[in-house]
Amino acid sequence: MYAIVDIAGKQFKVEKDKSIFAPRLEGEEGSSIDFNDVLLLDENGKVKIGDPKVKGAKVSGKILKHVKGDKVIVFKKKRRKGYKKKNGHRQQFTKVLIEGIA
Repeated sequence: MYAIVDIAGKQFKVEKDKSIFAPRLEGEEGSSIDFNDVLLLDENGKVKIGDPKVKGAKVSGKILKHVKGDKVIVFKKKRRKGYKKKNGHRQQFTKVLIEGIA
């Protein structure tokens, strides 16, 4: 059993007892969170596709921790002009354990 869920504008394939790294979510570590934007639901081969969401479907999870991703380097250069600019950032993520799909 799996579901396709919309979390903060991005789509994730989730399964029970698996963890995902979603964009940073509000909430404390250890707190529960529900996702109501279920786009597709597969129950033992029976697929339900939402229009745009599956009615009555819900995915519940638990926030394990807030983490930072790998560093991303942004380097801009224009040749023969002497223009160089180096910048970078680390994206913030939340590790979520999927507890159930209903």
